[in-house]
Amino acid sequence: MRKEKDKLLWVALACAVSIALFFGYYRLSNNFAHGREHAEAGFLLIGDESTPYSANFVRAIEALELQYGDRVGVNVRSNVAYEDAETVLRALCAQGCDIIFTNSYDYGETAKAIAAEYPDVEFCQATCENANEDPVLPNYHTFMGEIYQGRYITGLVAGLKLQELVDAGYIGADEAWLGYVGAFPYAECISAYTAFFLGARQTCPTARMRLKYTNSWSSYMLEKEYARALIEEGCVIISQDGDTIGPAVECESSAAGHPVYHVGYNQDMIDVAPTTSLIGTRIDWAPYICGAVGAVLDEKRIEDAIPGNVHGNDIGAGFGESWVKMLELNPAIAPAGSNELIQGTIAQIKDGKCHVFKGDYFGIDPYDPSDTWDLREEYPENESASAPSFHYILQDVIVVE
Repeated sequence: MRKEKDKLLWVALACAVSIALFFGYYRLSNNFAHGREHAEAGFLLIGDESTPYSANFVRAIEALELQYGDRVGVNVRSNVAYEDAETVLRALCAQGCDIIFTNSYDYGETAKAIAAEYPDVEFCQATCENANEDPVLPNYHTFMGEIYQGRYITGLVAGLKLQELVDAGYIGADEAWLGYVGAFPYAECISAYTAFFLGARQTCPTARMRLKYTNSWSSYMLEKEYARALIEEGCVIISQDGDTIGPAVECESSAAGHPVYHVGYNQDMIDVAPTTSLIGTRIDWAPYICGAVGAVLDEKRIEDAIPGNVHGNDIGAGFGESWVKMLELNPAIAPAGSNELIQGTIAQIKDGKCHVFKGDYFGIDPYDPSDTWDLREEYPENESASAPSFHYILQDVIVVE
């Protein structure tokens, strides 16, 4: 009798183990059926970690590796010339990349053409706006942070500093000049410096701005030279959208007979300009890059997997989704009330209560005088695309030279 009971017990245990193994296998196989164990990510960069713009992508790649570990392989190609993009993209596809990120606007046309040839590879192009143009490809995407938000806040701080100098008698109200070293007369740059200027006008009503274009994203000597010229013309605070520390170095070494400060972009410049660098802002590319790779691993559509403002195959976001970050505020020279102003404005932007492109201003398209915008009606920047679209020069307040 005891042997019969033992036999029944062993049969019951065997059945229980079999059932457990069956359901365990079912769950595992079901999970793998809806995702991947591994993905290869390729990166095509216009610069490297020594250039501020591409350095932010390098930081995002490091965040990607930290988040996914061995589940993601990373293949980085740095300092890729535009004419070499096609060859490098094909090589990344041949190496088995499941997703490829390209970080310069001028890669966009080539990246989209290659995407059409490799429908099983996801292509993600930063700062471009051609994802929703014909032909629309399901595997070609564009993305960019809504950087005008950060630019506006740097302008608020710059204006606060100008007003502090005016109130202390260091400069006259009519000497509250900003200088801006712009890269190109494109919407990306016009939107950036206009947001910066409108922020400064909020905290220093007499602020005006001079602008010089280098027609280059990365020319240390030219950016430095133009910053010097703006300082010599009386500009007190210099900002930029180029990709070098040239303007910051020039501000720090300036022997002008008036105060000089700097507002940066892409990287903290306090180390090269400790007595003149006020603050800066940058796009954090990690939320998109980590999210897009996660979508590939989970076999989901990229735009469905990432929080942000989706426009077809394009997505952007700002402070609300941590795509835009403020760089360090220099405590040695920051005007009183800066921290409170920064945090309060970020909160307003997140709540939709901050209206950057609005005020008693009138803008004209520099290439088409019939195209104008009266900012008494708010301009809806990034409403339909992640790439900036504000392209109007504000009359009487911004001097384009």
